[in-house]
Amino acid sequence: MQLRPTTESDLDRVTSVTVDEPVGWIEADRYLEELKEGMYRPQWTWIAEQDGRVLARALWWGHATGEHPLALDCLYVDPSVEARAALGAELVRAGLRAFTEQGATKLPLYNLTLPQGWREDPAAVAATDWRREAALAAGLTDVVERLRLEWTPDAGLPVSSGRLTFTEGTDEEFLDVFRRIAQGSLDGETRRNVALMGVEAAAQEEVDFYLGCPGERSWWRIARTPDGAVAGLALPSATPYNRNVGYLGVVPELRGQGYVDDVLAEITRVQVEAGAELITATTDTDNAPMAAAFARAGYRVAQTRLVWSAPAA
Repeated sequence: MQLRPTTESDLDRVTSVTVDEPVGWIEADRYLEELKEGMYRPQWTWIAEQDGRVLARALWWGHATGEHPLALDCLYVDPSVEARAALGAELVRAGLRAFTEQGATKLPLYNLTLPQGWREDPAAVAATDWRREAALAAGLTDVVERLRLEWTPDAGLPVSSGRLTFTEGTDEEFLDVFRRIAQGSLDGETRRNVALMGVEAAAQEEVDFYLGCPGERSWWRIARTPDGAVAGLALPSATPYNRNVGYLGVVPELRGQGYVDDVLAEITRVQVEAGAELITATTDTDNAPMAAAFARAGYRVAQTRLVWSAPAA
């Protein structure tokens, strides 16, 4: 058995892999399109092969301009393999080890997209189980369950209370607000980053990440109370596929007063005025206040995502 990153000569075999389990996976057309753009790369695509046959495949994804991948998008092990989890873990470990040797300071996440209500589908449970075992065995032992939500025009624009004003700001001003809202955040990724690298570095990483996203920097807003005090931030953003909510938050001293509804309403308004007819969002299932805010704003749950990551040191 050989585990290795792919080369251009492997392309036909890589794209011929199909996943018939009820989980999210990357179709050949999408892989080829994003391969041209640099979001998938041969060196980020790993296979396990035996006698010329691909028995497992792992597709890591990253920004087109990024040096290292950000997430494992699709993990496949042929059903004929008796120990699917073991081979999957071996392949993921090999890829993560290579990325670390190449200078990556933060290991990519593993995102597994599942249909809503997947726990009631035995096939989805089985597909998840071996992938969970593989992720854990590969060292990605922190897990968060996230909801993917969608807003469409038929939901109507959420109504703002008018208590906040929204202004533009410098990168340094946004960085300062990120530092403040990271304190006591219920968002699992924010908590993990703070534990891993501290508030300062975690805030800088968030700003850098959203600056690198396809969304417009001009959409960003700082939320302020009538007396001019900072209440939070609204970062409408985009992925290569959809407009999205991006990031929002309220400073600790003003939480619990309903300001999150106003911030989310502002993000939705900005996106709609920029032409969005579909806005996506994610939040942790453990973050009940944020999930409730999305529901009030007309965002509906479309999918569930399990996210495994390396634990904070």
